[in-house]
Amino acid sequence: MAKKGTQVTKTKKAYTKPDAATLQKSLTPIRYKVTQQSGTEPPFQNEYWDNKREGIYVDVVSGEPLFSSLDKFDSGTGWPSFTRPLEPDNITEKKDESLFMSRTEVRSKHGDSHLGHVFPDGPKPTGLRFCMNSAAMQFIPKEDLEKEGYGEYLKLFDRRK
Repeated sequence: MAKKGTQVTKTKKAYTKPDAATLQKSLTPIRYKVTQQSGTEPPFQNEYWDNKREGIYVDVVSGEPLFSSLDKFDSGTGWPSFTRPLEPDNITEKKDESLFMSRTEVRSKHGDSHLGHVFPDGPKPTGLRFCMNSAAMQFIPKEDLEKEGYGEYLKLFDRRK
């Protein structure tokens, strides 16, 4: 269901998932529940649902780049929503038939973190709504991209001028 993202040509980094004991120690209870147990955080009571700053969102477990603020929109759901992934190769989709419905679960490829779900009711240009959990992601502001090792994404934001 995912379409081509706002991909940046870059050198491949090794994104890995720490072992379970490390994750239990390093993640907050809500981050662990969401990413490792396919949980869902409450709408409108999470860190990024109304974040309007420029930057990228990475997997809180592995650090792999997932989404850009350039593709974020207000879906009215209370969770951060995006029209497409920043790096489509870092996203996997799985059929989810829990809660008596059929949905498409979105997971990070390298961290295998549960991120949220994708729905076919989003705005143009993709018509998709990647409805994500803030607890599964870490936001890297545009001004910190270089310092945090994501400098190759700075050029995305230069194009807006």
